[in-house]
Amino acid sequence: MEKIQAIRGMNDVLPDASPRWQYLERITRALLHAWAYREIRFPVLEQTQLFKRSIGEVTDIVEKEMYTFDDRNGDSLSLRPEGTAGCVRAAEQHGLLYNQTQRLWYMGPMYRHERPQKGRYRQFHQVGVETFGMAGADIEAELLLLCAELWKELRVAPHVQLEVNNIGASSERARYGVALRDYLLPLRDRLDEDSRRRLDSNVLRILDSKVPSTRELLIDAPVLDQFLSAESRAGFARLLALLDNAGVAYRLNPALVRGLDYYNGLVFEWTTDKLGAQATVCAGGRYDGLAKQLGGSDTPAVGFAFGMERLLLLLEETGALPAGLERTVAVYLAVIGDDVQLQGQALLLGRELRQALPGVGILTHCGGGKYNAQLKKAFAAGASVAVILEGEGLQNSVKVKVLADGGTTTELAPGQVARWLRDNLKLLGGTLQ
Repeated sequence: MEKIQAIRGMNDVLPDASPRWQYLERITRALLHAWAYREIRFPVLEQTQLFKRSIGEVTDIVEKEMYTFDDRNGDSLSLRPEGTAGCVRAAEQHGLLYNQTQRLWYMGPMYRHERPQKGRYRQFHQVGVETFGMAGADIEAELLLLCAELWKELRVAPHVQLEVNNIGASSERARYGVALRDYLLPLRDRLDEDSRRRLDSNVLRILDSKVPSTRELLIDAPVLDQFLSAESRAGFARLLALLDNAGVAYRLNPALVRGLDYYNGLVFEWTTDKLGAQATVCAGGRYDGLAKQLGGSDTPAVGFAFGMERLLLLLEETGALPAGLERTVAVYLAVIGDDVQLQGQALLLGRELRQALPGVGILTHCGGGKYNAQLKKAFAAGASVAVILEGEGLQNSVKVKVLADGGTTTELAPGQVARWLRDNLKLLGGTLQ
């Protein structure tokens, strides 16, 4: 019978890799907690119309990449391709946006049907940060400072570059769209196929084209900055001044428009040259009109998201992951003998040690086996210490063996084991917290 395999582009995270994910999650959670952002969780499955109205029907995501199907009631549903629309829907539905400010974050899987490649998968995981009810440049600067602090905590700050742009209000982009279309119409036959289609449906999306021949045609195209109002320019200037004051380096990128229709004003990306074609590590911007677009009230909003797989690749590529993440076992409790009473005593000692040493990984051997075989398993598990029960176990003494080269063996009364571990495990390279 043929074995069933995972769906292409939807990857298992195996136990050896899980500690790296846990490390990234732990650092991220701690930082967001320190900045007083609150977690929100919402479904991976939403009404398809949510994404059509927010992302835009003439986008690659909606046109080509969403996992969409009709359920048994005939309703069109889609797996979420990104998190912002679902977060806005949840916040609006539950009354979190009315006359309030919110700082929210989420973490979880997203889904896009595209060709899998390194750093780009059909099921991928994002951390998203969304803020509501704050219209000024100060909250925009706060989000960029939060990102900068995260890169510092993760030790990748030297390898990422902030790029920013001001895409203005929707009315300003509409005027620019007319000028851009007028410029490109005579060049229509030289555009790539996707860009020719977008010329009639969403001309600004041509700016996001990755086709070299189309990018060459855009060199002499009108520039969006020429169509921005004094108000738009002033708000962006305030943000840049705040970044300058905070010492956050950035590069102005007038070609940066982002691929989603709901953005206005500030858009930004954190990029790297360490991951080849997958250069964008984190991206976001302001999207003041999205709540109203989804049936709510006008709500200032700005946020960002980063892909966890891609950030983990950056951590690995730059050597930023701490050593020893895979070591989850500090103490290996060996049981020499098949006597039921002895095995029961070992389980009780394991429980006692875990209560006395919270945060320390303690593995109790199960399944029998000789002394040398169990020690080999203790070494293989990466333990620093083996606690050995043999014979009468807790009724007599317990041996504690240091598993380093030339490690010593100490004989202790059962009640002394926890104290000995507390005094010595940190020195031996264990994970005592």
